[in-house]
Amino acid sequence: MAGGKVYLVGAGPGDPGLITIKGIECLKQADLILYDGLVNPLLLEHVSSEVERTCRVAEGCQNRRVLKQDEINERLIAAAREGKTVVRLKGGDPFIFGRGSEEAAALREAGIDFEIVPGITAATAAAGYAGISVTHRAHASAVALITGHEDPTKPDSSLDYEALSRFPGTLVFYMGLHNLKHIVSSLIEAGKSGDTPAAAISRGTTPFQKTVQSTLKGLPESVQNAGLVAPSLIVIGECVTLRDQIAWFEQKPLFGLRIGITRSEDQSESEIQQAIRLGAQPVLLPTIEISQPADWAPVDQAISRLKDYDWLVFTSANGVRYFMDRLWELGLDSRQLSHLKIATIGPSTAEALLAYRIRADLVPPQYRAEALAESLKPLATGQKLLWAGANRGREVLITELAEVSATVDKIVVYENHDVSAWNEESLKLLESGEVDWVGLSSPSIARNFERLLTDAARAQLGKSIRLASISPVTSQAAQEAGLQIDVEAKDYHWDGIFTAIQQYAASGP
Repeated sequence: MAGGKVYLVGAGPGDPGLITIKGIECLKQADLILYDGLVNPLLLEHVSSEVERTCRVAEGCQNRRVLKQDEINERLIAAAREGKTVVRLKGGDPFIFGRGSEEAAALREAGIDFEIVPGITAATAAAGYAGISVTHRAHASAVALITGHEDPTKPDSSLDYEALSRFPGTLVFYMGLHNLKHIVSSLIEAGKSGDTPAAAISRGTTPFQKTVQSTLKGLPESVQNAGLVAPSLIVIGECVTLRDQIAWFEQKPLFGLRIGITRSEDQSESEIQQAIRLGAQPVLLPTIEISQPADWAPVDQAISRLKDYDWLVFTSANGVRYFMDRLWELGLDSRQLSHLKIATIGPSTAEALLAYRIRADLVPPQYRAEALAESLKPLATGQKLLWAGANRGREVLITELAEVSATVDKIVVYENHDVSAWNEESLKLLESGEVDWVGLSSPSIARNFERLLTDAARAQLGKSIRLASISPVTSQAAQEAGLQIDVEAKDYHWDGIFTAIQQYAASGP
């Protein structure tokens, strides 16, 4: 063996949470990731390696060169010979209708070290998300996985439909949507009852999953009427009837909605996961980027004078993290804060403090700067406060607390920078009206969102796209920028945004 190493990793069928722990570990250590078109790109948002999409068919690969399998093999081999750790990320499982075995054979022949990291295949995942258990002690003790799209270069089909028609269990056809009529007619001609329960699942385990349930003989017409698209899975057998009792995924409260996440990409993981848990598809629309301050000197000087202050104030979770991390980098820890009382603007900021085993002394009843100032006034009269915040923002604390002779020194522990443009895919979704909601979680984010809109995207506001605001202050900034807010969170955090969207969706037509 020579050079680097290649990992053939199964990414699962669509839901990014279905990749294995070992698969994630491989992504983190990779120098190069070659992923196929069925892989959810959300898996790639937080990797630092070089990423390339491989397209073996023209469908879904506009503006990208279509690669033959031999070319993909050569790319894997060449990168490994350069000493790189390469991940070949494949939808589902690499060895179940995934051509992973062909890639492994090419790597072995070239003397390249490799490992196989299995993935969850569509037969179990998509069927399970549709409420279909492919085995059941009362219905099926066996399951057959079958390709519905054989190698077109083969002279004859290798499928024995007479044997399949007699198979005592569940039949699962992969990639069979275009050949559905042939599959159904072949099974019925071979003796399979046309009344056998059957289902077709399109885009399984994603927020756009669609399931059609029918009899075997009626399935082609039902699929055509429903407009199902690839990728797909066809399930035939008595187990399909279980869907009536245990379907669950398509009943999630925000199922099928696309929700724009406007936080910075490197800090939006919790919002992405919450959208997925609710059944929605997150669309990354960052309007700001977060970075450490250009100059730490003012922060370091303030930390050296902590004994001069009575209160330490945080108005964001970012402020907590950057301040506490800087304290640690200076060789200090939370003991430096033992004499201070600590105030936070809301529960999310207080929760960020808990990660450092510190409890906030004050959290106002309303999560906005005005409420924080009002809560501090009777407690901090004539006292000195240190406010760890961003490079820009409202100065409400300074002006309001001056009324009670309190001094507020602000230090910049992190910086907000405006994003210049969104990625092409997210912008196209906005312009085509395929985004249902966008969450706006601060006044600056609201203003930046309006600034980044193209004319085509702006035309979709109020038609296809609705806006959810995190607070009255954000709503006011949005309206001043010319944006119409459809719902406003009652609790001023992202969970409140999702709750407001859910309530709107539940009361819809």
